[in-house]
Amino acid sequence: MTAPPERIRIFDTSLRDGEQSPGCSMGPAQKLRFALALAELGVDTVEAGFAASSEADAEGIARIARALRGTGVGVCSLARCRPGDIEAAARALEGADAPRLHVFIATSPLHREHKLGFSPAEVVDAAVRAVEHARRLVDDVEFSAEDAIRTEPEFLEAVFGAAAAAGARTLNVPDTVGYTTPAEIEALFRRLRAALPANAVLSAHCHDDLGLAVANSLAAIAGGARQVECTVNGIGERAGNAALEEIVMALSVRKDRFPFRTGIDTTRLVPTSRLLSRITGMAVQRNKAIVGANAFAHESGIHQHGMLKHRDTYEIMRPETVGWARSQMVLGRHSGRAAVNERLAFLGFSLDEAATERLFTRFKALAEKKKEVFDADLEALVLGEDANSAGWQLTAFHLSTGAGQGEQPAAAVELRAPDGEAHFGRGSGDGPVHALFAALTEARGLHLDIESYAVHSVSSGEDAQGQASLSTRHEGEELSASATSTDILEASALAWLALAQRIARRRTGPPGAVPAGADTATEARA
Repeated sequence: MTAPPERIRIFDTSLRDGEQSPGCSMGPAQKLRFALALAELGVDTVEAGFAASSEADAEGIARIARALRGTGVGVCSLARCRPGDIEAAARALEGADAPRLHVFIATSPLHREHKLGFSPAEVVDAAVRAVEHARRLVDDVEFSAEDAIRTEPEFLEAVFGAAAAAGARTLNVPDTVGYTTPAEIEALFRRLRAALPANAVLSAHCHDDLGLAVANSLAAIAGGARQVECTVNGIGERAGNAALEEIVMALSVRKDRFPFRTGIDTTRLVPTSRLLSRITGMAVQRNKAIVGANAFAHESGIHQHGMLKHRDTYEIMRPETVGWARSQMVLGRHSGRAAVNERLAFLGFSLDEAATERLFTRFKALAEKKKEVFDADLEALVLGEDANSAGWQLTAFHLSTGAGQGEQPAAAVELRAPDGEAHFGRGSGDGPVHALFAALTEARGLHLDIESYAVHSVSSGEDAQGQASLSTRHEGEELSASATSTDILEASALAWLALAQRIARRRTGPPGAVPAGADTATEARA
């Protein structure tokens, strides 16, 4: 019987190291919500914060510790090698099933001299006393040597050996400033693995200052690391930490080079990434590996043709494996007939050869003017009119801010249905956009669970155009829509209606769908 692959423990520090990065601060309720998502994702340990840094952080750790009871997920608090820090961390972790106390001290010559003013012997003494103190309070203690990569290897062996003897189960080797390279860190881990007790778990914590955090983490695993400290979306100090999703999928896809396993449910990677983006407001770049919008998107005609023939030609993993609904054929100036025809079929249209050729010519002309041709654009080309004009119209709307004490913002809207009948809706919410969407829901008779909402300017000046973009999931696929207006609330309402129209079209079939043999959209509707 073959033994199962060795497990790599995933230590997520999004709520501690990640949350420290500018723009990623989270409130207690947000941290709790994300901790629950991390448990669902399947991480081994959640580093929930730094208890001694503030009362709010300590309370947040305590709430997470209680909430994750029974999940099998460990909860950790960071602490300096100071008695007060260690005791604050232990108090915050009292409600946890599997509490871990993570103590650290700087070890490099640069930090010893300029930050601590300690001799090497004083650093070792402080580390030992901190680990012993922590072990009296919790069973599971992790010790980190801050700036380990720039520490003398022989001193690193000494301080880790002393920490292990004092009771530390996990020994973390942080590349605090993102300085190392894959060959260098692999060699260091091999050296430490040979020198330190076999029962001590070696951990890697890599920063991305040179863009090597994930590569260095994988090299550390090759050298003997069995825990990786990482963050969702790679958030973290300065250029960020090693991205959890990239490490996990590298281990999954390249089992020939990394014969290991993790406990991560990879289908939760995209939803967890999106949740973090919504909580922090920090969007993921489109070309971000695994979770970026372009990760499984293909625009080049050559690539699209290959994908339609056999998806392995240009994809090394399945989008469904990481939580995407499907690969995307992004239509643009580089797209070919095969991709356009595939998208038309997906939208429910069927054109004969002559009509298809004429539509492709119009598509190419449009693609020269736009970066991307969206489904709504393609539908408009087929129908010979604005795809939304045949749908519901926003004829009037009114908003009140709820300035009085205890009053919520309220909205009223008037819509015109395709048959000309007027429909009215009212709603209230936490803000004007929330209230507007509630009113639209009542008037349209359709509820949308909006997953993302973003606005930005698309021109300049007093009468600048603003664009609102929304997305939701429908039958496992992400659908999005956008609209522009000089009034961003009007743009938001128009985008909501466009998204509702797309969902309604999916349920009933495209209006005026062109049957095989019909030459134009006008013929099909005649």
